[in-house]
Amino acid sequence: MCFLIRSTTLALLMGLAVSSQSPCIVAQERRPVPLDIARDLLPDAPEPQSVSSPVGMSDEQPVAGQRQTDARESKKAHKNTQHSSVVDPSSAYISGTVTDMNGNIVPGASIVLEGPGPEDRRSTVASDSGAFQLDGLKPKTPYLITITAPGLESWTSQTILLDPGQYFFLTGITLKVPHLVTSVKVYATQEQIAVEQVDTAVKQRVFGFLPNFYVTYDSNPVPLTTRLKFKLALKADTDVMTFVGVAFMAAVYQAGDIPDYGQGAQGYAKRMAAGYADSTSDIFLGGAVLPSLFHQDPRYFYQGTGSKKSRAFHALSSPFVCKGDNGKTQLNYSSLGGDLASGAISNLYYPESDRGVGVLFQGFLVTTGVRTVTALVQEFLLRKLTPTARTKY
Repeated sequence: MCFLIRSTTLALLMGLAVSSQSPCIVAQERRPVPLDIARDLLPDAPEPQSVSSPVGMSDEQPVAGQRQTDARESKKAHKNTQHSSVVDPSSAYISGTVTDMNGNIVPGASIVLEGPGPEDRRSTVASDSGAFQLDGLKPKTPYLITITAPGLESWTSQTILLDPGQYFFLTGITLKVPHLVTSVKVYATQEQIAVEQVDTAVKQRVFGFLPNFYVTYDSNPVPLTTRLKFKLALKADTDVMTFVGVAFMAAVYQAGDIPDYGQGAQGYAKRMAAGYADSTSDIFLGGAVLPSLFHQDPRYFYQGTGSKKSRAFHALSSPFVCKGDNGKTQLNYSSLGGDLASGAISNLYYPESDRGVGVLFQGFLVTTGVRTVTALVQEFLLRKLTPTARTKY
């Protein structure tokens, strides 16, 4: 009976009833409706149906289930509220974007945060867009950020102090390309080095004015080309001091009346011409023509080191041995052959009394002796008297 009254009351008076824990109490509290009006309002009674319910189950169980669900939801919401309250609202954040010196992003860069203590150390990796973020940081704590990436120089920030709750965007993160130490080696050809050596040689002068061209003080000399051998010979033959030397020797020979050209201006002129012809043939034959044919170097190679005995032997042997263009020691065909050839040519213009084989070899021996003494002086003295040799070597 209670069930039927509760159903009809809810159907007719929905929205006017006051919620209650017991439906029967609700029914009892309603004011009675006149019988004739109730009969008209009530619908036809449904056919009776048997409803089976488990023993002990009442119609109050759905309400109890609803209360249990609400309790679980309330407990879960309370738990979430407690978890949210753990986050410190005063914590700060740092974010930034890593780029290279050209403004391109650097994905995958390593970001390391350092603080006063080991517990303050944090690390992360930049995203594909080069961005990163470090959260949950302590305010008023000095932080340093170091960023590294393969193939680029590392970048370190200045000290960062954060305010409570501050979101700090770190700018100016630019990773540079490492400075590479590069060296450029310039390789010159042997010919270029030889040209430099000849240019240096023709500036060598004893006391600053006497030619000292046919000596090299370079510790690593290179062979001369044929063109350079002739260039050196031409320079020596046409130097002003060569003419001065020939004129001086012509005066000496004039005093000794040799060769037999007579005295006076005519005799001096002949001796002057003969002397220059001897000098030219000897310089070109022994210093250019034969050295080019035999591939030998006509220069004197200054030793400068070792014992005095070894240096003296080196100087005394120089008229007889020389260095080939292949760097090996050879018999000095060029110098010896040049002296003999020059003496033979002199028979064409010397007076008849000063010609002949005996005179030729006598002149050869004298010339060879002069070369030997000159080499000794060259080895032990002339470098000290040659200003450019002292400063360059």
